Amino acid sequence: MTDIEIARNTKLEKITEIAKQLNLTEDDIEQYGKYKAKISENVYKRLENKKNGKLILVTAISPTPLGEGKTTMSIAIADGLRKIGKKSILALREPSLGPVFGIKGGATGGGMAQVAPMEEINLHFTGDLHCITAANNLLSSLIDNHIYYGNSLEIEKVTWKRCVDLNDRQLREVETGLSGEKNIVPRKDGFDITVASEIMAILCLSKDLKELKENLGNIIIGYKKSKDPVFARDLKANGAMAVLLKDAIKPNLVQTLEHTPAIIHGGPFANIAHGCNSIIATNLALKLADYTITEAGFGSDLGAEKFLDIKCRKANLKPDAVVIVATIKALKYHGGVPKEDIQKENLEGLEKGLENLYRHIDNLKEKFGLNVIVALNKYNQDTEKEIEILKENLAKKQIPLSIVEAWAKGGVGATDIAEKIVQLSEKKEDFKYIYDLEDPIKEKIRKISTKIYGAKEVEYSKEAEKQIEEIESLGYSNLPICIAKTQYSFSDDPKNLQCKDEYNIHIRTIELKAGAGFIVAITGKIMTMPGLPRVPAAENIDINENGEIVGIF
Repeated sequence: MTDIEIARNTKLEKITEIAKQLNLTEDDIEQYGKYKAKISENVYKRLENKKNGKLILVTAISPTPLGEGKTTMSIAIADGLRKIGKKSILALREPSLGPVFGIKGGATGGGMAQVAPMEEINLHFTGDLHCITAANNLLSSLIDNHIYYGNSLEIEKVTWKRCVDLNDRQLREVETGLSGEKNIVPRKDGFDITVASEIMAILCLSKDLKELKENLGNIIIGYKKSKDPVFARDLKANGAMAVLLKDAIKPNLVQTLEHTPAIIHGGPFANIAHGCNSIIATNLALKLADYTITEAGFGSDLGAEKFLDIKCRKANLKPDAVVIVATIKALKYHGGVPKEDIQKENLEGLEKGLENLYRHIDNLKEKFGLNVIVALNKYNQDTEKEIEILKENLAKKQIPLSIVEAWAKGGVGATDIAEKIVQLSEKKEDFKYIYDLEDPIKEKIRKISTKIYGAKEVEYSKEAEKQIEEIESLGYSNLPICIAKTQYSFSDDPKNLQCKDEYNIHIRTIELKAGAGFIVAITGKIMTMPGLPRVPAAENIDINENGEIVGIF
């Protein structure tokens, strides 16, 4: 059966029953139908002084184009912990419509390890991303309206972009105000995908509605001729934007197919944004259960680094253990095995590909000082010899490994890793950040690029050099760094999979996100508005005469 068929044929519990598992009453939730709910902001206030449970971060090796099952693994681990008698909860990101209709499909896990209702979560869910889109574009309309009525703020350059939650490369650069009406000022504009909007980052990094409203006001929308920034609060925009986000800031409660509670909230990508679910959701989950399983987008060089250096720093958190997800096919892919041969046994290619895994292990264990376990997401075509090679090599490095059959068996296939995580999370750690906030902007970028990516040095375009000077002159140099980089390689070249030779990181442009509280460094050819593939997943998505959706995977 397909993922959607498995999900549809599984009987879910009413969301009120899932809430009861967490000692939440019907007054603590706002129901969105039978199987979804928002959790009231009063719940965290009530539990604020309760001791946190253990925080388990799930990350991965450098992914292949179709992903390695990180979300599936996260779900299976949460289910596996329940199987061994532990109180667990998931804290995951919300899917974006871009990948759903693009190449990757949905983001609710797979097989027997899914969160549900999968069609609703993958599509409109509770409307959070639509709220973010609306708030983003409200600000755009207020900017252009202000200019239309005389521009009393003397805005000379607008840096704020519109957004839409779809992959649409045609919108990367557009011209607006072409109607020819009196007083309309035509200008160049562009769109980001909603998950790359600064408002998404603000929602995910704000601890409550009050801070959200304040951070929305801190958004820099453009600059005056004097080079002074113009803020959203100068347009009196942040109050109305906060109104649009008043429900979106509340975490969403759903369940796995095995009825494990799951909080799904916020959804920035990790290659173009900071890649983590909301601080609100994670903090709440830590109060509601003994083990919180969360994930960070793409490989550990992107999502995990940002989770640790941006989110953990802001929220004063640290993971008690980190799971690195790997697959035999991905290891072979990084060992130079062609795509068409990836299903065949290839021991030499596998051993070469282990270098990618080792780098991720080293970064998390040695650079960040965290407890690490490798989870092999097992596929039917994986041979005993290939699995034995992985076991032997990790044993030599004294790195724990668990073979997980998440897709086929769900929580039952993850009890071994659940037991190992419980043990691992009790071990002491020496957690440290990769850089200090007081470091100069270039030094922070250098430390990430050399320590985590393994680059020799960093090269900057003239535009990026100028932008760094401007940010420093405005007094924002002490913010954390969010590097926008390809997910497929440690380098900024998606085709450089093995990274054998020396390479540099190339910073094309720098963007100050004063509202979100970080600086984005964009490398290489990375785009904040993705495009669709030659054959989009949308071509196979449909609805039948019974009203059932088909084609989402």
